[in-house]
Amino acid sequence: MNIHEYQGKEILRKYGVAVPNGKVAFSPEEAVKVAKELGSNVIVVKAQIHAGGRGKAGGVKIAKNLEEVRTYAKELLGKILVTHQTGPEGKEVKRLYIEEGSDIKKEYYLSFVLDRATSRVTLMGSEEGGMDIEEVAETSPEKIFKEVIDPVTGLLPFQARRMAFNMNIPAKLVNKAAKLMLGLYEAFVEKDASILEINPLVVTGNEEVVALDAKFNFDANALYRHKDIVELRDYDEEDPKEIEASKYDLSYIPLDGNIGCMVNGAGLAMATMDTISYYGGKPANFLDVGGGATTEKVTEAFKIILSDPNVKGIFVNIFGGIMKCDVIAEGVITAAKQLGLKVPLVVRLEGTNVDLGKELLNASGLNIVAADSMADGAEKIVELVG
Repeated sequence: MNIHEYQGKEILRKYGVAVPNGKVAFSPEEAVKVAKELGSNVIVVKAQIHAGGRGKAGGVKIAKNLEEVRTYAKELLGKILVTHQTGPEGKEVKRLYIEEGSDIKKEYYLSFVLDRATSRVTLMGSEEGGMDIEEVAETSPEKIFKEVIDPVTGLLPFQARRMAFNMNIPAKLVNKAAKLMLGLYEAFVEKDASILEINPLVVTGNEEVVALDAKFNFDANALYRHKDIVELRDYDEEDPKEIEASKYDLSYIPLDGNIGCMVNGAGLAMATMDTISYYGGKPANFLDVGGGATTEKVTEAFKIILSDPNVKGIFVNIFGGIMKCDVIAEGVITAAKQLGLKVPLVVRLEGTNVDLGKELLNASGLNIVAADSMADGAEKIVELVG
C-alpha cells in the first residue's frame, strides 16, 4: 500500500526526522490559506499522486507570492500527470502539498529497501540525488552505496555515519545525517514498510539535513496491525477493480491483454498467464481466488473480470485441492447468469469434486467450452478470442 508524500512526512515528524513545514490542500483557496499560514518567502506547490517523477512531469512548482500559489494550484488540480511510473494514461491530481521553500545547497538520495538477495533490510545512499537517480543507478552504479542491516542489532550508528561519509555529506553534518537515518530506520521497521525513499535528501544553507520528499510503501500483509496507516489509503489512486477485489480478499492485478483469467493459487495463475502468452494470447489480469473461496467470492471474482471492457474471453483454470471444483462451478454459473455472459468462456477443472463441478456446468445451459488441460484451455480461449 502506498501513501502520499504529505502523509509520509507526518509519519517521519513523529520519529524526529527533519522535514519542511507544510499542509495538504484540495482547492486553490485552501492552497493560498496554507501559504499564508506558512509565511515563507518561497512556497512549493506539489502535486500529490502515488508515483515518482513528479518534478520532471511539471508537478512541482516554485511560487514567489500568493498569486503564484493560486495560479499553480489552479493549473495542477485536475491535471493528468504522466510520469515514468504512472504509464501513458497518467494520474489525475486531486490534492496538493503546500510546503515552505528550502535553501538547498546539495541534493542526495537515501532509501531503505528489502533486499531479496540478502533477505535483509538495506540502506542505500548516493550523493547523486534528485530527478535522475534512475539514470545514475543504470550508468554509474558505483555511486550508490549500501549498508546491509542485521535484523538483530538494527541499523548501527557507525553504519549510518559510514553511509554519510560515503555520500560526501559535509563532515560537520555527518552526525545530523546519521541521526536522521536512524530515525528513518525506526519508522521503516515499526510501520512495517517495504520501501522508504527520500529523494532528495538535502543539506540546507543553515546547515540542516532535511528530508525534502518521502515515499512510503507498506507491506499489505502487516496492515492489520497498523490501523493508522490503513486510514491513509487513497482510493482515488487505485484501480476500482483492485479495490473491489480487496473487499473479498482476492488477489487481482489488471494487465493490458484481452483474456480474463480466474485461477486458484498464485503459481498456477502465473503458469496460466505464461501458457496463454505461449499460444499467442494476452492475459487481461492476474486473479487468484485462493484456496478457501466461497461461491460468493468466485461470483465477485467473475464480476471483476467482466467489468474490464477489454476482456474478450475468459479462461477459468482450477486445480481443486483445498478449493472444490463444484464451488467454482456454482460461482461461475451465478455470475454468468447475473451479468449475462456474452464472451467466450473456457473452463478447465481438475481435482476435488471435479465430476460434480462438470455436471453443474453442463446442466447450466451456458455456452461453456470444456478443456482437458491447462495447455488445451489456453489454446482454445486464444483461438476463440482471435
